[in-house]
Amino acid sequence: MKLYNVSTSNFAAKSRIAIYDKGLPIDIVPIPGNDLKSPEYLKINFLGKTPTLDADGLMIPESETINEYLEDKFPAPPLLPKSPEGRARVRIFTRFHDLYLTSTQEALASQLNPQNRNQKLLNEKLAEQNLRLDQLDAMLAASGFAAGNDFTLADCALAPTIFFAVTMLPILGAGSPLEGRPNLASWWTHVQSRPSVERALGEIREGLAAMQRGH
Repeated sequence: MKLYNVSTSNFAAKSRIAIYDKGLPIDIVPIPGNDLKSPEYLKINFLGKTPTLDADGLMIPESETINEYLEDKFPAPPLLPKSPEGRARVRIFTRFHDLYLTSTQEALASQLNPQNRNQKLLNEKLAEQNLRLDQLDAMLAASGFAAGNDFTLADCALAPTIFFAVTMLPILGAGSPLEGRPNLASWWTHVQSRPSVERALGEIREGLAAMQRGH
């Protein structure tokens, strides 16, 4: 198996964390031609998005579908609770993450350069991002991982996206997303101690540094 991956993508990092946490022998490979829209990659993933898992010939797009497949295929160590209720709690987080929390981040990233900044758009997207962060803070427990005491697919999803929020929002003049959100701040400190998260976030930092160097 291999994962077609862009190191700086929060969605690709989400699947890398699951792979690392389970200790799976899956090759992490770059996008053919380093271009999501290259003809070679569009044959692998017609959506032109990252990541894609090549599961011995079955091409699986979308990070959450990939992570659920990995959980079904390799149930130990588990990243989903056993009970239907516990699984539902995790999926509440992953659904919230994919549909709502991440929806503004691409627009915010487009505003990082002050010379190309649309202040009206920036204000709208910051307000939406802050609303979602407030909602996430209310969803999280005061301590532990996202959905309880155990590390789950919820944490795999949230960690890279919160990394980008922590990195981007101060640059955009919005202050730290952790300020005034004690549950989020506590979770963020806790989740970074997980070796799989630490590894994936380190890869994001390396990828961003390479981009800044023009490589």
